[in-house]
Amino acid sequence: MPELPEVEVVRRGLAAHVRDRQIRRVEVRHPRAVRRQVEGPAYFESVLTGRNVVGTGRRGKFLWLTTDDPDLVLAAHLGMSGQFRVEPGTWGIPAAGGVDADLPAGPHPHARVHFALDDGHLWFLDQRTFGWVNACHVVPDARGARVPDLVRGIAPDPLDPTFDIRAVARSLGTHRVEVKRLLLNQDIVSGIGNIYADEALWAAGVHPRRRADRLSRTALRDVLEAATTVMSASLAQGGTSFDSLYVNVNGESGYFSRGLAVYGRAGQPCGRCGAPILRERFMNRSSHFCPTCQRPPRSAH
Repeated sequence: MPELPEVEVVRRGLAAHVRDRQIRRVEVRHPRAVRRQVEGPAYFESVLTGRNVVGTGRRGKFLWLTTDDPDLVLAAHLGMSGQFRVEPGTWGIPAAGGVDADLPAGPHPHARVHFALDDGHLWFLDQRTFGWVNACHVVPDARGARVPDLVRGIAPDPLDPTFDIRAVARSLGTHRVEVKRLLLNQDIVSGIGNIYADEALWAAGVHPRRRADRLSRTALRDVLEAATTVMSASLAQGGTSFDSLYVNVNGESGYFSRGLAVYGRAGQPCGRCGAPILRERFMNRSSHFCPTCQRPPRSAH
């Protein structure tokens, strides 16, 4: 699943290519892509048609396009395989009677939603259909920031200017569960997924199964600082791409996978001590860690 750096790369791509464009027409090609739109696909299409895109936003793994209606945004979550793709070109060739010509067939067999812009096309593609798009109202969150209503319960992420690393470290230290489980909890700290949790814990020298309440505040801050550092480094390289399911809006892949220290490197030597990296199951996922640099807990309880 795309994590904070990958979603931020997409947001920046949308800001560069879609901002100040008008949405001339919307077509939902698969209802599952708008399953969170309780008013239905027809509402989604109608409420966004004619709107101008004036900006972009992101919190954690969620992103959105702001419109010229200050109370309406186009929010999205990429899920496992969601992509936004931008294509150049002029929209619409007037058909007989002045009606717009049929929408293009699409650049990809997994096109789920098409947005016809005044000078191009924006596509939402999703092979596995776990992602979604939604026309959301804007509401204040618990901190007073105006965000899409589907995002108001999501915590700030480590790259958010309002992120309070000391407060989050204190919160982590109150939980009697594994620290990695908490890093994946988007209600506590958002944007961190399996890849960057493993990378941050390795950088901080903390085993993923260490209980948070048994770690010092300094150690917890070190983990959060490491997460900030590794995600910033990934962002600078366009994110992490393991296959074609994560790409930028122009189809380009990210290259941070070449710089990963532990994730996906089971059996390879640790870059600090040379011990083989281990992989074990964790929460229906996998954890990757160095058994020497990241001292395991004495007990799981």
